[in-house]
Amino acid sequence: MQKTKIGVSVGLLGAVIYFMGLFSGYLATLLLAGYVLLFEENEWLRKSAVKAVALMVVFSLAATVMNLIPNVIGVLDNLVSIFGGSFHIGFLSSLVYAVTGALDILEKLLFMALGLRALTQGTIAVPIVDGLINKYMG
Repeated sequence: MQKTKIGVSVGLLGAVIYFMGLFSGYLATLLLAGYVLLFEENEWLRKSAVKAVALMVVFSLAATVMNLIPNVIGVLDNLVSIFGGSFHIGFLSSLVYAVTGALDILEKLLFMALGLRALTQGTIAVPIVDGLINKYMG
């Protein structure tokens, strides 16, 4: 079992990074990933740290893009209300909220599974993110 420079196993630190991505948000995850990228040499750990941050960004971007739809509908409703009208597409807004909720569940399940797999230095393939990491990290 390989150890990091701070004395914990590589798998445990990888799991902590994924769980920080799940429970703590960007700050703690970025600090841990930054430490790993600056001071640790284990290639699996470095890729896992980048993967955790990349997945957080992907899920945040997806939620932001999905939430643009109800925002645009709200702006249109405000513009139409100036002239005494109303513009509302309830079905589309409900669909967006359902998809956003499903993405949130998927994110939580994926980060939990990645954290558990990291304990044995394993991973779960996420083709788009893994492809980008392999392309830019060598």
